[in-house]
Amino acid sequence: MTPWLSVIGIGDDGVTGLSPAARTLLDTAEVVVGGARHLTLVQGHAEKHEWPSPFAKARDLMDSLRGRNVAVLASGDPMWFGIGATLTRWLSPGEMRVLPHPGSFSLAAAAMGWPLQDCLCLTIHGRPLETLNLHLAPGRRLLVLSEDGQSPAAVARLLEKAGYGPSRLVVLEHLGGADERIRDSVAEAWEGEAADLNTIAIECRPRRGARLLAALPGLPDDAFDHDGQLTKQEIRAVTLATLAPLPGELLWDVGAGCGSVAIEWMRAGGRAVAIEPRPERCARIAANAATLGVPGLEVVRGKAPDALPYSDPDAVFVGGGVSAPGVLDACWAALRPGGRLVANAVTTEGEAALIALHGRFGGQMTRLSVSRLAPVGGFHTWHPAMPVTQFVGRKG
Repeated sequence: MTPWLSVIGIGDDGVTGLSPAARTLLDTAEVVVGGARHLTLVQGHAEKHEWPSPFAKARDLMDSLRGRNVAVLASGDPMWFGIGATLTRWLSPGEMRVLPHPGSFSLAAAAMGWPLQDCLCLTIHGRPLETLNLHLAPGRRLLVLSEDGQSPAAVARLLEKAGYGPSRLVVLEHLGGADERIRDSVAEAWEGEAADLNTIAIECRPRRGARLLAALPGLPDDAFDHDGQLTKQEIRAVTLATLAPLPGELLWDVGAGCGSVAIEWMRAGGRAVAIEPRPERCARIAANAATLGVPGLEVVRGKAPDALPYSDPDAVFVGGGVSAPGVLDACWAALRPGGRLVANAVTTEGEAALIALHGRFGGQMTRLSVSRLAPVGGFHTWHPAMPVTQFVGRKG
């Protein structure tokens, strides 16, 4: 198949920075598609199309141009948080060719003198700012594509709130163009706006005494805002280990409470839906998810089994409502083949429901108990928490 679509990366220096091959494909294109800024950089084409708003209509535009000689202009590398990545979901590989240009990440790394392979490359363009919270760690270098000129200030305030106010924050504007400007600061001292076309480089430095959170499951209980409805730290660590999250997999957290299990699942790279009937807890789940860097957590208000989604989850955790009629059966039925069900119970009624489930489907039953040292008068003794009975099953 001969490609009819050329996706051409272009820099802030415009067409003069294009390779001879990219320039030829652009000059000979019948139709040029791109953002308003990109279209002003090219001359001499009778037919130009700006990306529609809302962008959801863009697929209809591309379908209407199919088979013609079309060039799409994109900033830098189209395949890195760019339009090229979107087009690959709409078109077959044989329909398009991609000609990348040095992108914002490469240009920023070069300007900073940072090896690109040692940087974490992120974007807040069209994505929640709070996703940055997941990636903050001492000494880590982040390169971040901005939404607009107000993004650096918003990032600076987020860093301050997370305890990373002393972080180095460098704003790189119009990289590779005539208006290139680089401003070096620290997050807690940053003020004002930047050019809309900017990239942010962050060298993470926590303030003394800042709360640092590990990447592994089992965050401290007080990392979550909760009303007591919480899978405690030690039990949560075991629960996440038995759920065995893999990147991209989908979890249902049924009876989510404050969302701790779903949040830690997503921090491990998965997707999750938290199902919780109480509205105040739903709000708390969403706030916890944003604070801990996974604002994409989907929260469903409702009671299982009626409120369960229609997707096929890779794993289900039932932490609340274990003994409610129909909950465990509905969760087991929804699992895809090979999926995992983990359920915890602290009451005898809940334990009886898990024993019955084990009798029908097999699996593993474990009793977990934790004791913590605490003072009693002038002495210390172990204070046991309520034991937890855990069912772990894999659907054949």
